[in-house]
Parts: sequence; C-alpha cells; structure tokens
Amino acid sequence: MTLWGGRFSGKLDPQAWALNASLGFDRRLALQDVRGSLAWAQALEKAGVLIQAESMQICTGLETIQGEFEHQEFTYKESDEDIHTAVERRLGELIGPAAGKLHTGRSRNDQVATDLRLWLLDSILNLDLALLGLQGVLVERAEADLNILLPGYTHLQRAQPILLGHWWLSHFWPLQRDRERLQQLRGRTASLPLGSGALAGTTFPVDRQALAAELGFSQPSANSLDAVSDRDFVAEFLFCAALAGSHLSKLSEQVVLFSSAEFGFFELSDAFSTGSSLMPQKKNPDIFELARSKAGTLLGYLTGLMTTLKGLPSAYDKDLQEDKVPVFAAYDTLMAILPVLAAALQTMTVHPERMRAAIDPGMLATDLADYLVQKGLPFRQAHVLAGQAVQMAGKLGKPLDTLSLPEFQSLSALINTDVYSVFDPQQSVARRNVPGGTALEAVKMQLQDAKRKIQNV
Repeated sequence: MTLWGGRFSGKLDPQAWALNASLGFDRRLALQDVRGSLAWAQALEKAGVLIQAESMQICTGLETIQGEFEHQEFTYKESDEDIHTAVERRLGELIGPAAGKLHTGRSRNDQVATDLRLWLLDSILNLDLALLGLQGVLVERAEADLNILLPGYTHLQRAQPILLGHWWLSHFWPLQRDRERLQQLRGRTASLPLGSGALAGTTFPVDRQALAAELGFSQPSANSLDAVSDRDFVAEFLFCAALAGSHLSKLSEQVVLFSSAEFGFFELSDAFSTGSSLMPQKKNPDIFELARSKAGTLLGYLTGLMTTLKGLPSAYDKDLQEDKVPVFAAYDTLMAILPVLAAALQTMTVHPERMRAAIDPGMLATDLADYLVQKGLPFRQAHVLAGQAVQMAGKLGKPLDTLSLPEFQSLSALINTDVYSVFDPQQSVARRNVPGGTALEAVKMQLQDAKRKIQNV
C-alpha cells in the first residue's frame, strides 16, 4: 500500500522504490508518528470531520500500535514506504476502512516535520542529561584536585602556573554553553507544523492552537509554506552537536597529551585504556582519541545538511528526506561518547608531583614584570627588563630564580631582595585573585557557581 498511487497506472521501479523509501531510518519516529496521529484524530473529531465513534476506533487502534512499537512487536512489510505508511497500513488491518479517515487534511509533509520536531524535543532532554553527567564529573574532579598546581600552556608552550581545579572547570563552561544552546533550540523547535497540509494549510477547521498544546508545542507555525520546508531546527541541532563535539575533542586532546610519558600528569585506568597488538608496554588512550575524531564526523553531518538546504526552492522537496539520518547519527554519537568520557575522567589518576616538577621559574617572568610595575615602571618597560632577565639566565645556564641580586640589579636598580618572593608558583597563583582567575579563592567561587548550574536543572 502507498499513500499516493491513485493517479498512477504502473508500479514504481524496484530500484527507484528502494531509493525513495525511507523506512530504514524514519522508523525511529514510530512513537512520535503515533502520538501525532492520536492528536490529529482528536482534532478532526473536534472539527466535526470524525464522529466520536470513529475517533475512538482510530485512537484505540493507534494505542494498540503504540504498544506494539513499545514492546517491539510491530511487524513491518515490504510495502511500507515510510513510517507513516506502516502505521496507517497497520491501523487499517486493525480497524478496517475507518483508518482511511485519519489522513484527512494532513500531508506527509507536515506529518514528518511534526514527527521530527517531537523526536528532537525529547532527544534534546536526553542529551542535556548526558552533558550534565559529564559536567558533574568535571565538578567532582575540580573539587578533589582543587589546589594542585599545574603548568598552564599557550601555543603548547609552558606559560603560567594555574590550579588543576581551574583547568577542570575550563572544560565545564563550554558544556554549559552547549546545554544553554540546546535549551534555546528546544524553544525554537516547539513550533507545530501539523495543520499546514502539503504547503497551503488544511481546509478543515482544526484548532491548531489546541493541537499545539496537546502535543507540547508552544505555538502553531505561522506560515504553512515555511512550516513544511523549515529545517532550521535540524541545522541548528547539528551545529550544537558539532560544537559540543569540538569541546569534547579539545578536552580529549589535552587528556591524550597529559597522559603521555612526556607529560605524565594523568594516568588512565585500565578500564578505559587499550593495548597494542605488537608492543606489550603500550597503554593507549583510544577512548579519548575516538572522542577527538568524532568532532570531524559531527562537523561533516552539519556540512552535508547545509549543502542540501542551500539550493532548495520553496515548500517541501524530497531532498529534505536527508535531514533525519544526520540528526539521528549526531545524537547517537554524542550519547555514546559522553558517558564513556565521564567514567574515564572519574577513574583517572592525577600525579601532582609531575605537574609541580614541570613548573619552572621561567614561567614566572610575568610575575617579575608585575613586580617591576609595582616598583613604578610602566609595564612595557618592565616587560622588556623581565625578558632581559630570562635571556641573561639562559646565557648563564641557570634558572631565572637563581640569578644573584647584583645580576638582577644590573638590569634595574629598582630590584631588591624581595624579588625572590616572585618565584613562588603558589604565590603566583594566589596573586590572581579576581573573578574567573586561578587563585584558590576565585576558583572556589567558580566551583560554587558551577555547582549551582548543575543543580538548577
């Protein structure tokens, strides 16, 4: 059975049928399709299109189908072109000719757009919880590792000392922005296409406001042409997924580096590491490498959809059938990565002594410049003098903090014996006590803010 064959005298070519059919992926919208159909049947009854007995019969049949889907007892047939066809075909088997009245005033164009929006409204909530789970682990790690010193890096070069708690939280906030973007997207997704028909709206007096409320949408769509062709919400979801993937990739890259022998800051548990088929000594961070690689995959889904959308004319076109596969794939990818990363980070061992040993006095050259500023020099001049001190130490082959007082004073008479207090990394961190800074008190405030964010779900 097809939903469109009346004007055709012949059957679709089998290969063309296989290309055209979408059941292989849109069956994932099964429960949403039934849910939308239940609401539509009730709306048709209120509009006087169905009598109460017909509406009850249709709804009873749909509820039976819903149960079959929920218990994985639904049987698909080769003739099912898509999930809409499958549901209507099964409804006919259950209740007979009355099933043919369900599609009154409705098109697969507004039906599939509604189904996908319903699916995404639910799935965003699931994804939010998965992101929240990883955030919770980052907060736990930040609290446990709060006052451990870590060399901070820019350009992958040692830069300034920071607190490890501060570093963990630097990966918390991008995920918070990801969650906020998804919540904003959820609001824009909650616009009901149903009732738009194929492109021009329905001729039957369906109460679309009530229909929207029944299905959990905030409002019906404003324009029927736009409603059936709008896939902004799909593109936006794929953007959110790609950006979240980029954030996870950044975190993963750092873990890969920091768990290498060259750094030795982190050690992954055996449960989240793999070995080499040739080299017995290897302990590979494959989980994090895979998470890093998925960022490119997620970006590809977004790029592919945007390329599809860019040249479409008004209203619905079959090209839009390509919207669901990347959405499902992006969702599945993130839902697979997030809990594994959370567990891997939770079970990871930190080596504070390796981090502390990697903090060399040269990383405190900015503190030396700030010391000179406090003595009255303009920062630009202080920066030059601090750089000259670093150069002098390099030429003499000794650490910056071991320059003698006369050597320091050869650069500036403002330098006194108190200069050596500059080279305490713990004090360097403590001096950065501004909101968002790496000082212990500032990080504690940041940590409390992060906790509030994950508690106010």
